Amino acid sequence: MGVLKPVWTTSSFLIYLGGLTVLAAALTALSYLANHYGDFAYVCWALLVLVVLKVIALGFRRRGLWLTGGIFGFATVLAFAAFIAALWKWFGWLPTLNGTSPFQGFHLGLLAFVLLVFLAAVASLPVYRFPLIMLVVTATWAFFVIDLISGGGNWSAVVALLTGLFYLAVGAGIDASEQRPYGFWVHLAAAVLIGSALLYWWHSGDTHWALVALFGFLYIGVGVATRRSVWAVFGALMFLAATEHFASVWTKGGVQLGPTVPSHDWVPALVFAVVGFFFVALGIAAARRTASE
Repeated sequence: MGVLKPVWTTSSFLIYLGGLTVLAAALTALSYLANHYGDFAYVCWALLVLVVLKVIALGFRRRGLWLTGGIFGFATVLAFAAFIAALWKWFGWLPTLNGTSPFQGFHLGLLAFVLLVFLAAVASLPVYRFPLIMLVVTATWAFFVIDLISGGGNWSAVVALLTGLFYLAVGAGIDASEQRPYGFWVHLAAAVLIGSALLYWWHSGDTHWALVALFGFLYIGVGVATRRSVWAVFGALMFLAATEHFASVWTKGGVQLGPTVPSHDWVPALVFAVVGFFFVALGIAAARRTASE
């Protein structure tokens, strides 16, 4: 059985909005309960929230309301994560993260927590067949892998890049199957991981931003090849970020030599206009390629 793809309509918007609002209310309630009860009592409250959301999700699913059931199924996965976090806190297994990176050090309790949430999300997929749950699957697996074999810094960026490339391959495989609606979240994770690694290395200086612009263009190419617009969105953002850098440099006359550096306030308008027409040209070319296939 294939996976249904949610269609953006008034009813689906309201279902998404309502379900996610209930989720936000549940998480807010859990935050309140965590601050007003002891660890064991909070575990019980978190379990109650999990059970209630699970019953609601399965109830909607059995009535054939797959979209509503899927939204609450997604909420159930996050409620399970909150329950495990409460349990781990009671056991004293959650680490105190010191430093700027969550990947610094080896935290068995944290790895076990992330792995359990990952497994819960994977187990929920055949039950609800709801693509949004793949967001939890991809996020937890990426965190688990990066935290397991790296400790922050440059090596974490390398692992993130490799994980992103792995996700890109997995996403391409999913796109060729009846599970294609799941592929969006895999491609999103791939784009974020690869882009994060590149921006970690390249975020200062003209050469770095030129490379960011180049990879932004490559992202757009991947979007055309895979027919996943998420790559084009991130590629355009990378290209625009590089454009903003060079527009700022050229406005201040940073590329000129001499004792006086005149200001060129007209440069940003011209540069962004050129980039805008460049995007239009790419869009026309992508449309023609799609029509010819």
